Amino acid sequence: MARIAQISLHTSPLAPLGGRDAGGMNVYVLQLSCALGDLGHEVDILTRLDGDLPPFEQLHRNVRLVRLPAGAPRPLPKDEIAGYGSEFLRACRELILREGRGYDLIHSHYWQSARVGAALARELRVPHVVMFHTLGEVKNRARISESEPRRRIRAERLIARRADAVVTASRHERALLERYYGVPPQRVRTIPCGIDLERFSPRDPAAARGRLGLPAAVPILLWVGRLEPLKGVDVLIEAFAQLPRTDALLLLVGGDGEADGYRRELEAIAERTGVRERVRFLGPVPHEELPWYYAAADLCVVPSYYESFGLVAVEAMACGTPVVASRVGGLAETITDGVTGFLIPWRCPEPFAEKLEILLENRELRERFSAAARRAVEPLRWSRIAAEVSHLYHELLARRAAARSAGEGLAEPAPGGVR
Repeated sequence: MARIAQISLHTSPLAPLGGRDAGGMNVYVLQLSCALGDLGHEVDILTRLDGDLPPFEQLHRNVRLVRLPAGAPRPLPKDEIAGYGSEFLRACRELILREGRGYDLIHSHYWQSARVGAALARELRVPHVVMFHTLGEVKNRARISESEPRRRIRAERLIARRADAVVTASRHERALLERYYGVPPQRVRTIPCGIDLERFSPRDPAAARGRLGLPAAVPILLWVGRLEPLKGVDVLIEAFAQLPRTDALLLLVGGDGEADGYRRELEAIAERTGVRERVRFLGPVPHEELPWYYAAADLCVVPSYYESFGLVAVEAMACGTPVVASRVGGLAETITDGVTGFLIPWRCPEPFAEKLEILLENRELRERFSAAARRAVEPLRWSRIAAEVSHLYHELLARRAAARSAGEGLAEPAPGGVR
């Protein structure tokens, strides 16, 4: 088995979910690392120190979280963290020198981490695997008000072309990498995200509502995620206001203090449309508590403008909660329209309201979607996904070993900075 560095520079996998920089990627890095540890790999998750926390923390069998200094040891805006890549790289080098051992493979997550990972992999002469989770070019095209910086897009394009492998969570993202970034298809490997099917499983709705203090006999709609315009929450509130059921509740889970400005905009929309009293902004919820919210809800709604995979939809489906989602990105691959949920091709309230009303008024259809959804996500259990990632690692390591045996790539690379 191999010694793997999972690099997550800008956010720790232990960060509270629902904040500005904490979401599906955090879950992915943590759960993948633990599943790889169960397979026997030795995994270090390298992240930036952002508080009064220990430098090392054992998270799981064979899995260690390593917090490295880069910038002030406090939470920083994601864009500002990008300027500390070289400092983080130096900390990685010092860790390796101090412990007297390197890594067999580097797996980077998000573009900022990938800049560090590419440099570190060159120095160690080991394979570099990248998963971007979101792509700047695609975000800018998904919604006109998005303004991802050009330096991000340039970095993604360069790193994607040079990495030993780029992992995508969906075939759609793979096609986007080839179309917008010119990545050779043989360098891209599509492996979906995983799901903890023991934690995310059907639970008694009445018990869930009792636990959360929710009324027993009213329709409940649920949205989960980071509170940002790209998630389409404004569309959801407008659709919710069009529903004929005036006793329904809309629960919005996610968003921290950094999202206060956008939350006020959404509150104004809810006030204008007459549903403010029935829209509850609940803030972030611990990941282990989310199954109770999915169980309590009649429907989960994912009205995003862009989702590379759509973890929230998969979690809801695993809990047996029908999903109404945008037909974008990975959502179009995880949800089968009319079988496990509904997919909406337009980002406007009316079609969402139509499908929400159909499901709320048809218990038999909800139950049919629920059963089919749970079956559909069974192949996504983490043990299976980690086995696919592990196979990719071994394939790259074997290829690198063969190249070295043939006398290729033996020149000592000069240490460099983040580019």
